[in-house]
Amino acid sequence: QVQLVESGGRLVRAGDSLRLSCAASDRTFGNYVMGWFRQGGGKEREFVAATAWSGTMKSYADFAKGRFTISRDKAESTVYLQMNSLKPEDTAVYYCVADRRPYVRSPANVTDNYEFWGQGTQVTVSS
Repeated sequence: QVQLVESGGRLVRAGDSLRLSCAASDRTFGNYVMGWFRQGGGKEREFVAATAWSGTMKSYADFAKGRFTISRDKAESTVYLQMNSLKPEDTAVYYCVADRRPYVRSPANVTDNYEFWGQGTQVTVSS
């Protein structure tokens, strides 16, 4: 069974930057879609960003555009989420996701479009 292992979550202050990482245990996942969702307290899980196998085709949630950047290292089957200008409302558990397809299924924000999920990493942004 493939594992997605997230890291990088921690407590930061509003306005800070943070980079999350997610490594897949199967190196072939460098050829598949990888991305991020998040779930804040009392909220539904929501899409953040996803990238196709090439790393050049990316999808972002509206709240992430301009502040968050998704990137990947195909050789290492690792995906990153660079988050800038963090806000308290960004506080959430961030989940890494993957789908064994080369391109993101539309719509990108549907949880069922992603086969694999990590355990999550907590990001807390204080005001």
